[in-house]
Amino acid sequence: MSRSLPLFPLPLVLFPGAVQPLHIFEPRYQRMLADCLAGDREFGVLCRPRQLSENEIASGTVGCIAHIESTQPLGDGRSNIMVMGTARFIFRQFIDDDAPYHMGLVDVLEEPEMAPGPLTPLATRVRDAFSRVGHAAREMQDDPSPLPELPDDPSMLSFAVAQYIDLDLADKQRLLTAMAVDERLRQLDAILSPLVGELEERAQVHGRAKGNGKGYGEIAPGP
Repeated sequence: MSRSLPLFPLPLVLFPGAVQPLHIFEPRYQRMLADCLAGDREFGVLCRPRQLSENEIASGTVGCIAHIESTQPLGDGRSNIMVMGTARFIFRQFIDDDAPYHMGLVDVLEEPEMAPGPLTPLATRVRDAFSRVGHAAREMQDDPSPLPELPDDPSMLSFAVAQYIDLDLADKQRLLTAMAVDERLRQLDAILSPLVGELEERAQVHGRAKGNGKGYGEIAPGP
């Protein structure tokens, strides 16, 4: 489905289901915020690498619709807002408009349906790898806080894991762009699974160091 949409090019990737805080300070985006709040509370987030100008964003780039969940006015027109990613879209072109911010023509994407059965082993492997990597990282940081809960749906699971793990912008955009759920899950499995053993071993070393009161430098090196 094609539609026109206010666009906010940013050096970040918003995923469906992800919650993202944003600081609105430029006058053109202050106007965009006011217009969105007076309408359907939606705008599109397009990933713009810092070396790329806004007008250089290529047709065919995949973005995500942001729904404004809450706003906190700060004075002087500035605001902190919280948005949630909803549907993905394909950016087609900027369109002429009297608004001071970008308006674009986009094709809103419907997520392709796949039977959950064939995806279950892959989704389970990704969920398990995320849990093991996350717990190991928490242990090394002495952070007792629980890991975020992950959705059951394999598609939303893939977006949630992509949101939470530490990836560069290009990898995040690649995951957002992948149309098939199994493709996203395979990409995440390839990223997470090799980290499990290494991080768990480092977490065990950290735990032993805490237990005997010795620092890393006092632990005998391996062969």
